[in-house]
Amino acid sequence: MNMTSVLTREKGQTIPTNGHSTLRRPHHSRLSERIHRVAPSAIRRFFDIAATMENVISLGIGEPNFVTPAPILQAGLESIRQGDTAYTSNAGVLGLRASVAEMLQRRYGGPAYDPEQEVLITVGVSEAMYLAMQAILDPGDEVIVPQPCFVSYTADVILAGGTVVDVPTYAANDFVVTPEQIEAAITPRTKALLIGYPCNPTGAVMNRQELMAIARVVEKHDLLVISDEIYDRLVYGSHEHVMFASLPGMAERTIHLGGMSKDYAMTGWRIGYAAGPADLLGAMRKIHQYLIMSAPTAGQAAALAAFTDPVAELAVQEMVASYDTRRRLIVSGLNEIGLDCFEPKGAFYAFPSVKRTGMSEHEFAEQLLLEEQVAVIPGSAFGKGGEGHVRCAYAASQENIEIALERMQRFMRRHG
Repeated sequence: MNMTSVLTREKGQTIPTNGHSTLRRPHHSRLSERIHRVAPSAIRRFFDIAATMENVISLGIGEPNFVTPAPILQAGLESIRQGDTAYTSNAGVLGLRASVAEMLQRRYGGPAYDPEQEVLITVGVSEAMYLAMQAILDPGDEVIVPQPCFVSYTADVILAGGTVVDVPTYAANDFVVTPEQIEAAITPRTKALLIGYPCNPTGAVMNRQELMAIARVVEKHDLLVISDEIYDRLVYGSHEHVMFASLPGMAERTIHLGGMSKDYAMTGWRIGYAAGPADLLGAMRKIHQYLIMSAPTAGQAAALAAFTDPVAELAVQEMVASYDTRRRLIVSGLNEIGLDCFEPKGAFYAFPSVKRTGMSEHEFAEQLLLEEQVAVIPGSAFGKGGEGHVRCAYAASQENIEIALERMQRFMRRHG
C-alpha cells in the first residue's frame, strides 16, 4: 500500500503506517472525550419544536424585543458608509476600550483599568467566557459554578479541560449562593469561582454584603473569580448592581465580563468585553488573536456610541422601565394562576415553580407548548436547583406576555 491519504470510514479510521499495513482506531476516537461530556443545549430543543408550530408565543428566548437605539444604529451605519470595514486592533478599538474602563470606574467604582493592557473587546460575552476558561485552566482544575446558571458555563469549563463543581441554589434562598456553600465545595484542585449576577435564568441578584462575604472566602483560598455581569443595567426596585471587582482585594483576582447585548438591545452586533489583571487579559488576548482576530468593526463603532451618546443612555433607561413593568406583570400573573414565583430583581427572567401541577419541568414545558402554544424552558436545562421550575423570559412584548398568561391560565385550570 502506498503512503496516500485515506478516507475515514463508518466503522473506524484507517491510519497509514509503513506502506505495508494499517491500524484501525475505534470509531469513538474521531471525537474528543471532552465533547462527549458536553450535553446538547436543552434550550435549542424547545426552539426547534416551536419553530415548526404556528401561533406560538415564546417566553423562551433571552433577547430584547427592542430595536437597537437609534444613535447606536447610526454610528454602526456611518462606520460602514465610511468604508471602515477592515480589521481593528486584536484587542479592539482603543477608544472603545478606554470607554469601557471609564464607564466601569464611573458607574461602579471599578478598578482603574489600563485600556491597553487590561481591557479586551470580544465577540459577545460568550467568547469572553470561553477565552477566560481556556486561559486559566489546566486539565483537572476545578471551577465552582453556582446553579442554575447560563447553559454555556458548564460547557466552557469542560471544553477547557476543567471540572465543574456544581453548587445548587434554591428558591427558598432567592437562588443566592452562600459563602458556606462555596467553602464546602473547595478542594485542593479548586482554581476558580464562576458567578453570574444578575442571574440567567432565575433573575436573582446579590447585594454588597452578600458579595463581600463571598469575597472573603475567595481571598482566604486564593481563588480566581470570573464574574459575568452582562445584565448589570437590568436591575429593579431598590437594588443597585455591585461590580465584584470593585470589592476590596478583588480586582487583582477577578476577570470581569460584560457586553452590549442585553443592556443596549444589541444581541446581533456581537460585542462583549473583558477587564482584569494584565497577565490574565494578556493570555485571553493571545487566544483571541488566533481564534477571532478582532470583534466586528461596525459593532465596535456602535458600542462606542452606546457608551458616549446621551440619547442612547436615555433609551436604555426607557427600556429598563419597560422591563420593570413587564416583570411585575408576569410575576403577579404567574402567582395568581398557581405557579409560585419568587420576585426576580435582575435580568429579564421569571423562574416559577411548576411542582403544583405534579409534572416535571420537562413535561410541563412540552405539554404547555403542545396544548397552548406557549414556549418556556425547563429549569433543569440550567443545572442543579432548576428542577421543578421553568424559565419565562419577559423580554417579549407586554401584549405577548398578557396572551401567554391567558393561555397558561387555561392550562393550569386543566392541570393545576
